[in-house]
Amino acid sequence: MPLPKISTPLYEMEIPSTGKKIKYRPFLVREEKILIMALESENMKQITSAIVQILGDCISTRGVKIKDLATFDIEYIFLNVRAKSVGESVEVNIICPDDAETQAKTTVDIDNISVQRNPEHEQIIRLDDELSMKMKYPSLDQFIENNFEYNSNDDNVDKSLDMIISCVDMIYNKEESWSSKDCTHKELKDFVEQMNTKQLKEIENFFATMPKLMHTVNITNPNTNVDSEVVLEGLASFFT
Repeated sequence: MPLPKISTPLYEMEIPSTGKKIKYRPFLVREEKILIMALESENMKQITSAIVQILGDCISTRGVKIKDLATFDIEYIFLNVRAKSVGESVEVNIICPDDAETQAKTTVDIDNISVQRNPEHEQIIRLDDELSMKMKYPSLDQFIENNFEYNSNDDNVDKSLDMIISCVDMIYNKEESWSSKDCTHKELKDFVEQMNTKQLKEIENFFATMPKLMHTVNITNPNTNVDSEVVLEGLASFFT
């Protein structure tokens, strides 16, 4: 007689960038093992691959393409899946700002962590009186592959350019529109290279003000008794 199967609860959440509701289950032992092995490797590509694989297994809603989701979507979903798996809170080590060396531990309620939106953020970039460009958020794979944080002074111009090109969704005017899916990489590269400094500044602002997984905590330095407010950003901040 075969052994019975253990029932696994399903939960529901919204994808931050789209508001679409998805259903998911907690990690199972096999997924926790995959994550632990990836974290031990300290290899970002391996960790990213593990996160994508685990979320693909845990999300039961059809049609959700993990690799196409924005970075902050994946971070938020992963954090919540993990919360249902190992606990609703996480203990983090924070370096105290007043001396920049002492570490202090604090416990963060995962339910209080959210994706924060900057009111100055715009996905539509107006290039001139006629042309506009709609941007899309970089996927987790794109961030890892390019391995950079957008910076107009970045020495690696090619990587910066590739990131911009990969995030162009559509170019349009009042009469016509051109989807990036219908354009070659060379066509998009030639188009982007025509931009002036002001237009590139607008693109820089798009990346700089993107929604982020953020949470503010208050900590006390155990050596100096100085209280500080610290902003945690990104998934890595909650696994330190």
